[in-house]
Amino acid sequence: MARSPQGLLMLLLLHYLMIALDYHKANGFSASKDHHQEVTVIEYHEAILACKTPKKTTSSRLEWKKLGQGVSLVYYQQALQGDFKDRAEMIDFNIRIKNVTRNDAGKYRCEVSAPSEQGQNLQEDTVTLEVLVAPAVPSCEVPTSVLSGSVVELRCQDKEGNPAPEYTWFKDGTSLLGNQKLGKHNSSYTMNTKSGILQFNMISKMDSGEYYCEARNSVGHRRCPGKRMQVDVLNISGIIAAVVVVAFVISVCGLSICYAQRKGYFSKETSFQKGNPASKATTMSENDFKHTKSFII
Repeated sequence: MARSPQGLLMLLLLHYLMIALDYHKANGFSASKDHHQEVTVIEYHEAILACKTPKKTTSSRLEWKKLGQGVSLVYYQQALQGDFKDRAEMIDFNIRIKNVTRNDAGKYRCEVSAPSEQGQNLQEDTVTLEVLVAPAVPSCEVPTSVLSGSVVELRCQDKEGNPAPEYTWFKDGTSLLGNQKLGKHNSSYTMNTKSGILQFNMISKMDSGEYYCEARNSVGHRRCPGKRMQVDVLNISGIIAAVVVVAFVISVCGLSICYAQRKGYFSKETSFQKGNPASKATTMSENDFKHTKSFII
């Protein structure tokens, strides 16, 4: 009976599959599919990293590893390693971390090997630990003095919160989020709750006050100390008057100098003759010399 090409191909695939199975049995090794879990915990609370494996036996061999740029041992040779010694315990194949820190976040893998009829059996489970962190006191940038009519930015930032916090600015204790009208003054500003930037497009005298920012996420919230911002009005009329006065003084001084030069008050010859006593002394010395000479002759 003739076989179709598709049937021959299926027979070849089954043949290679049987060879592969015989190879694994001969080498005494088989592996189960990797299971993945996600565990979320608030910082300084406890978390359990579970290893989903069959019941523990006396012949089972367990290892826990933390994955990353390198692989570090967490549980090895029936003992917890590193700083987990003091703040974790084993419950069967599971690790109970009593005081989770943000440095514990990452990917973990448990490896369980045990002898079986087919040889050495290896099972693996992967657990991703996410640590939620409350915001710290945010860093706030508030200028102390600005000129009205200018563009001004107030900045707020926190680098510790996880998930990333949202930011809200307050003026004199009142939230500026969605509150474009404060009192009788319509202020032109925009607030970015993601970046923490409060921008005044054209700041005015009425925007003077005490400002602080609050960073908030699902874990908690913190705020920075209040800082006062003073908005000064630019006095255009006063500046013009000062410029006019200075120009008038300069003009008067210039005219006075020109008048004095015309009158000869700054003549070099006159001032030299009037104020140089050496010339008088020289004249007297020459007359005395002539008189003495004639007397001797």
